[in-house]
Amino acid sequence: MMLLRLSTLALSRSRFALSPLAETLGSMMVLGKPCTDPWLASWHALQDGAFRAVLEADPFAEGLVRLLSSTKWLPSYVVIPPTGGMRTTLESELASVARASDEEVRAELEKSVAHSWKQHDLGWLTGHGWAARTTDLLKYVWEAHVAPDWPRRRALLERDVTHRAGLLAAYGWPRALQHMSRRSAWVGADAIRFSDQAFPDRVVGDEGMLFVPISVLSSGTWLCEAPPASYALVYPARGSADDAARIRPARSLERLIGTGRAAILHELEHPATSSELAAHLGLSLGTVGDHLAILRDADFVVGTRVGRRVVYRRTETGHLIASRKED
Repeated sequence: MMLLRLSTLALSRSRFALSPLAETLGSMMVLGKPCTDPWLASWHALQDGAFRAVLEADPFAEGLVRLLSSTKWLPSYVVIPPTGGMRTTLESELASVARASDEEVRAELEKSVAHSWKQHDLGWLTGHGWAARTTDLLKYVWEAHVAPDWPRRRALLERDVTHRAGLLAAYGWPRALQHMSRRSAWVGADAIRFSDQAFPDRVVGDEGMLFVPISVLSSGTWLCEAPPASYALVYPARGSADDAARIRPARSLERLIGTGRAAILHELEHPATSSELAAHLGLSLGTVGDHLAILRDADFVVGTRVGRRVVYRRTETGHLIASRKED
C-alpha cells in the first residue's frame, strides 16, 4: 500500500486546482482505446476518425498513445503538478513537458513498459526531441478534441471543486476526499492511501497537496510529482462529460414550475453557483438569477456565501419536489 503523508502545515495548505494538461492527457488515453463508457460514446465516436488518422501518420504518436493507454505507470514528464491553481494554463504546463531530456523520457517510458498490462517495445522511439514531440501531440489533442468543449468541461470541474470545498469547510479533508476514487481514502490523521500497490510512501512538502478533477474519466486516479516534494492527485470529477447522459427533470415538475426552473432545481442535486449553472445549462446569467430568485422565494433553494461566491443548494422542500417520480 502506498501512502501520501502530510504534516499539519502541508494539510492546512492543501487545495484544489485545475489542469488542462491532465484533461488533455485523460482525453488522449480514452481515445487511445475502444470506448467502454456509454456516457462518452457520442464524443468518442465523433473524435475517433480524426484521432486515428493522426496516429496512423506518426509512429511516435501511435506508440506513445498505445503505451499510455495500457500502463499503470504514467511517465513523470507528462504528469506534472499544475502551478497556476484554478487558473492553470495549458501553455505553462506544456512548457514543463518540453523541458524533459531524451534520457529522462526514455527512462520514464521504460518504467511505463514494465508496468503495462500489454506487451510493448520502444521501437517507435527513434530520432530525438521526444519531449517536444510529446508536446506537439498533446497540443494537437487539446486543440482538436478538448478545447471546443473546454468551457462546459471547466464548468463541470469548477462545480466539483465547489462541492468538495463545501465539504472541506464543514467536515474537513476526510469527508472532502470521500468517493474521489475506489482506492483513495484517508488513513489515520496524516496520510492518504493512494494505491494498493507496493510503492514507497511519499512525504508531501509544506506547500501542501493539490487535488485536480478531470471530467473525461469515470474511474481511476494518477499522481503528479515534481521534485522535491510537490504532489497532485488527479481524480474523476463527479458528473458526466457528455450532456447526452444527463437525466431530464420529470415532466410534471416542468409543468409545475417551468422548464428552466425545473432544470435548475434538478441540477442543484449538487450545490453550484449561478455562473456554474449558467455554463452547464447554456442559459444566460440573468435568466439563471431570475429563476433562482423565484425558487428562493418558494423555499426550494437557499444560497450560502463561500468566500466571494454564493453557492446554491436545495432546501428539504426543494429536494422532495425534485425527487418526486413521474406517475
